[in-house]
Amino acid sequence: MGIPIIDDKICAADLDRMMDSATDASNFLKAISHEGRLMILCHLATGEKSVTELEELLAARQAAVSQQLARLRLEGLVTPRRDGKAIYYRLTDQKPRQIIDLIYDMFCRVA
Repeated sequence: MGIPIIDDKICAADLDRMMDSATDASNFLKAISHEGRLMILCHLATGEKSVTELEELLAARQAAVSQQLARLRLEGLVTPRRDGKAIYYRLTDQKPRQIIDLIYDMFCRVA
């Protein structure tokens, strides 16, 4: 299935659904458009990580990591889990993983 053809024959309901999907896609892309958030998603694509682990992997302060995680959580891309004092994050579903795989193939893979 490819991109639908938008012409004068498209019904209003289909156009509304497309607009809703475009809004969802735009919000998703805005959420991953920050290099810090993108790196967090890259690390979480390999499995659940604690905030402390992410701080170390990113060489970033806790406040900065927490701020980026809050945005990713707000957009529904990551899910937190508390274990005692530690908070762990994982990807909520496969959408971020699919995008990270594509971005890796396009920008990171050495040919």
